[in-house]
Amino acid sequence: MLSSSPWNERFLLLVVFLAGIGTLGIEMVMPRLLAPFFGTSQPIWAVVIGATLAYLALGYWLGGRLADRRPDERLLFWIIAWAGLWCAVIPLVARPVLLWAQLALRHVAAGSFLGALAVVVLLFALPVTMMAMVSPFAIRIQLRRATAGIEAAGRTAGTISALSTVGSIVGTFLTVLVFIPLLGTSATLFLFAAFLIGLALMGLRDWRVGLLLLAVGGLFLLNATLQSGVKSADCRGCTLVAEAESRYNYIQVADQEVRYSSGTVDQRRVLILNEGQALHSIYRLKFRTTGDPLDLLTDGGPWDYFAVAPYVYPALHPAEVRSMAMLGSAAGSIPKQFLAIYGPQTRIDAVEIDPEIIAQGRQYFDLEDRNPAFPHYTTYAQDARYWLATSQGVYDVIGMDAYHQPYIPFHLTTVEFFQQVRERLSPRGVAVVNAGRPASGDDRLVNALASTMLAVFPEVYIIDTRFSNAILIGVNQSVGDGVANFSNNSVAMATFAEAEPRYRALQLVMYWSLNEGRFGPVRPFTAAEARFAPFTDDRAPVEWLIDGLIFHEAVGGW
Repeated sequence: MLSSSPWNERFLLLVVFLAGIGTLGIEMVMPRLLAPFFGTSQPIWAVVIGATLAYLALGYWLGGRLADRRPDERLLFWIIAWAGLWCAVIPLVARPVLLWAQLALRHVAAGSFLGALAVVVLLFALPVTMMAMVSPFAIRIQLRRATAGIEAAGRTAGTISALSTVGSIVGTFLTVLVFIPLLGTSATLFLFAAFLIGLALMGLRDWRVGLLLLAVGGLFLLNATLQSGVKSADCRGCTLVAEAESRYNYIQVADQEVRYSSGTVDQRRVLILNEGQALHSIYRLKFRTTGDPLDLLTDGGPWDYFAVAPYVYPALHPAEVRSMAMLGSAAGSIPKQFLAIYGPQTRIDAVEIDPEIIAQGRQYFDLEDRNPAFPHYTTYAQDARYWLATSQGVYDVIGMDAYHQPYIPFHLTTVEFFQQVRERLSPRGVAVVNAGRPASGDDRLVNALASTMLAVFPEVYIIDTRFSNAILIGVNQSVGDGVANFSNNSVAMATFAEAEPRYRALQLVMYWSLNEGRFGPVRPFTAAEARFAPFTDDRAPVEWLIDGLIFHEAVGGW
């Protein structure tokens, strides 16, 4: 047993601090492992936080009982060592366990929640519980050493709890801001494994702990040999091109072959995030050779409709549309269409919170923001609302497509947010929102967002895409009969397109908007249709609403 010198007492306090780093560091790895398979929605975070608290409670209880029976520093360090070894096992078994849970529960209502819960129980219960045992163990050992006895209990417990908490704070930020972005999820777990076993080796000075450290090294090499990426491309007809992890997302870039009924094959590059329930950007590679905006259209996907939103104003010529701010630009599909249609001198400010997505866009999607041919195109790696509040520009179009599938960040759905948007619009400007709708046509989210926008903008219009999405348009000033204006502009666009062929893309999308919307043609949204109180910064239950949609679809499908 270690002697009870003052140095050892200080060392034990250092161990508590370092163990706190490891405990929360391991917790912050949980959502990163889950994201590619189950996403990062609030229910998934509830699993992570709830399970962690349960493991901490169990660890505190077990650690206290074990320490009372055997208050031995050596036992404490062996607990830390075995927790570290299990951290090194997780990367090897995570992928098969995650795939099993995803496939087993794919068709079950609330399957992602249950799958994530099963994975967290199987993979993380042991290390987090064992690390939670450190604090009560350290309190018991310190009380045994304290000359003041029970009179020092409060001070001892307070000091150790504070050190453990501060260590947890450090571990949280180091893991999220440094380790995962620089090393990746698996390497971060191996780092924590080596860190914890190294800590135990310092305390025990036992050659057997050194063997555990060698085992971690062997497991790391085995994982590097077996590792062939997190998972295959998460879309039909896709081949994985690249994958990356950032502090915000698990990112996939894939090439997709779309085969039309005519037999023609269209080559596309797509951006997929996290669990892969949606495509966040599409780039038709044919455009590289043709330069024709028609070859950027996605057959009626939501990206195609942002460019036609201003035409609810009467007698609008395309030359009058000169600027756009795109909030949630991903790899740049919408700005790319905008530049191809309205010309390279168009001013575009694109905002994407994840700098790694921007980097992938530049590497794989021909993002033009650093191309001298497009001098007024800038991309900002910031939160959309913060950027909007601190920017000074005025725009003809402000687009919003900031999904974190399947959710929209609540602070981009409120009256206060749309007021900020309206302040940045030109006199004949429009705010454009991509609102998701399930295949069944359940329009609760569409209605809630339109109801909120109607509290800010004088008029709101809906364009139903050829898919299930709805495009919501808020105008900065009354346009009269916006549907008639849109129809008249569509007729005029045929003449404009004869003189300027790039406007043919506008002509086609306007035709789709008037004739081929899945749930109807372009139409106004009226106060009589509003079924929801406008969302505000104080109350915006968008996650609750989307959870209800998901549950309804799952039960209906079952």
